Amino acid sequence: MKQYLKVTKPGIIMGNLISVVGGFLLASRGEIDFPLFLATLLGVTLVVASGCAFNNVIDRDIDAKMERTKNRVLVRGLIAPNTTLVYATGLGIAGIALLYLAANPLAALIALIGFAIYVGVYSLWMKRHSVYGTLVGSLAGAAPPVIGYCAVTGQFDSGALILLLIFSIWQMPHSYAIAIFRFDDYKAASLPVLPVKKGVATAKHHILSYILAFMIATVLLTLGGYAGYTYLMVAMAVSIWWLVMALSGYITPNEGRWARRMFVLSIIAITSLSVMMSIDFHVIPQYVVS
Repeated sequence: MKQYLKVTKPGIIMGNLISVVGGFLLASRGEIDFPLFLATLLGVTLVVASGCAFNNVIDRDIDAKMERTKNRVLVRGLIAPNTTLVYATGLGIAGIALLYLAANPLAALIALIGFAIYVGVYSLWMKRHSVYGTLVGSLAGAAPPVIGYCAVTGQFDSGALILLLIFSIWQMPHSYAIAIFRFDDYKAASLPVLPVKKGVATAKHHILSYILAFMIATVLLTLGGYAGYTYLMVAMAVSIWWLVMALSGYITPNEGRWARRMFVLSIIAITSLSVMMSIDFHVIPQYVVS
């Protein structure tokens, strides 16, 4: 059972669930439907687990070439690929069905689109063949908070669009930081990520640009009336911190160490935002007409 758990990448699942909670509570505005909340968390867990299991099957040849992934379950042959495919399919069907029945068709559709992008577009093709693979993959990575939001609202409104924007932009500097401190692994696997394909200096420019875009996107939740000013202050603080750290990359003598710090800070940034949008949401006043 331990191997079947590992193949779903529990760390990635947990990271996604934090963003689901943020989106769900932002949309709930203090009125939490706990059965729906738990069903949404479980549904997203199953869908993400399915995507990760499929990814493990697809990437097993690449994983064997990378130091970080050479001991993964599929690489070591601890589970057969065909067995993993059946397992992954079952997880995915269960997750989509749960979201459809317990939440709404829109939440299930967003989960299905995110899954299709991650497995069908990113893992099967873009990751191996295009420097834009990270950009495409970022859309799938931004799906969980949108699912959480739409599970409550049942509609894809400006709030859902802003969440999609924030989380997809965040994925870019986060992923480039990983690619820089894991540069040798990506190069060994011949993956066309930006730092390997265009150079670390170019990746630094892109990281800086995306963090600036991220800073602007985070403000939109407050300007749109979805989150309060405490959220805004925290969003600005972590964005500026992240931006300063990015600028320090131009003078650092140790790029690997700097990239690791950028990666850790990216986790702090998105977790802070998820927490703050959960607790500092804007409640629309209810007017009584007499």
